[in-house]
Amino acid sequence: MKTVVKSELFRELPSVDELMRTPAISTLIESYGAVAVTDAARYVLAHLREEIASGLLHAPALRIALEGLPQSVESQLRKSLSYSLRPVINATGVILHTNLGRAPLAQAALDRIRETAEQYSNLEFNLESGERGQRDIHVDRLFQKLLAETAGPSTTVSTIVVNNNAAAVLLALNSLAEGGEVVVSRGELVEIGGSFRIPDVMAKSGATLREVGTTNRTRIVDYENAINERTRLLLRVHRSNFEITGFTEQPSIPELVSLARRRSLPLMEDLGSGALVDLQNLGLRGEPSVLDSLRAGVDVVTYSGDKLLGGPQAGLLSGRADLIARMRSNSLFRALRVDKLTYAALEATLLAYVKRDFAAIPTLRMMSLQQTEIGVRAEALAESLRSSTQTVKAEIVDGESVVGGGAAPSSMLPTRLLALTCDSLSADEFSSRLRASDPPIIARVEEGRVLIDLRTVFSDQDQLILDALRRIA
Repeated sequence: MKTVVKSELFRELPSVDELMRTPAISTLIESYGAVAVTDAARYVLAHLREEIASGLLHAPALRIALEGLPQSVESQLRKSLSYSLRPVINATGVILHTNLGRAPLAQAALDRIRETAEQYSNLEFNLESGERGQRDIHVDRLFQKLLAETAGPSTTVSTIVVNNNAAAVLLALNSLAEGGEVVVSRGELVEIGGSFRIPDVMAKSGATLREVGTTNRTRIVDYENAINERTRLLLRVHRSNFEITGFTEQPSIPELVSLARRRSLPLMEDLGSGALVDLQNLGLRGEPSVLDSLRAGVDVVTYSGDKLLGGPQAGLLSGRADLIARMRSNSLFRALRVDKLTYAALEATLLAYVKRDFAAIPTLRMMSLQQTEIGVRAEALAESLRSSTQTVKAEIVDGESVVGGGAAPSSMLPTRLLALTCDSLSADEFSSRLRASDPPIIARVEEGRVLIDLRTVFSDQDQLILDALRRIA
């Protein structure tokens, strides 16, 4: 009997051709095109067949589904033709949230991207000579301004750009140590995002890893004893995404610089995040700046563009001009180079540093926000919510924001949190509803409450959060 019922239900379904000839679908074709509408119709009908076959769709429900076919096709069209990469509201309090795209760009960087993208540019064209130029000169001049004080009287600091910091490390090791050995402490063999490990990157570079010391203790003599005729480079890797505490020892940068000079070897430091300003003024400790490393005598520093710098995704290599020139002439540099849009955003970001307009860089602005400022905004949101609904309950509690992105792992920034509960929803269900909002709102869930940290929320997004909470209530 069940088989007979199912076969009758299958016969109720229109064919794709029949559905396409209906007036409502014809209207959709005018807006979306026949190919896209046909694909959406096939998908919707196939889904109904699956539900009938599995016994989930019976006659009364099928009639409702058939009446709503045009709406189902339009819904599928919007879903299939919408952007997958979408803006979200970061209410987690993690400033450099890797999963949410790390550093948001400054307005000047966005303007430069648009201006550069919509017309031709002198990316690799020398306007003075009328001949081919080099794309990296557009930011190298700004880096030279920012890093000039780190160079000695006979040293020129130069900078090149690749697509991320892992690429920067790969290029530097391949250029300076291919076929030779690189001495590095065991306590610095870190794993970065996506399960990529420093030893793996080094292996791809053609250099051989020479581990010295132990996980928690490495002395300068360990480096010195490891140097031999095959040694090409001394490497220091900043432990930016974790800390080793307790019974520990690590050579200082001056000790490594002194050893490198005595043995005529270059010293390279992978900073990972890499700041261009002193972050201690913002309450962040243990995060050395690029200037600190170069000023101390490190020959080459690698760091990211989209972390503490607050710019686009990029890998930056700053250091002795002769060593950077070797990397620039490496064929890998072309494979790892960045496009005009990255240069445009990076140039605008660096100009803000040159002008010392740090407030224009969202990452630095968020780090500098005071707990009281955030608390005022949180109280305003809570009061508006209390006056409009009793279903969602809000209170303001003390909390901590973090930098994220593998930077300053032990540094916490005091904040004020909007702690939310909903009568009819669990905290996880509540958080899921926020993610389903337009735009999606990403919050934290702790101890049965949804926590919203406005440190990472732009002020013009406060109303969007309030609107979403009212809809959920």
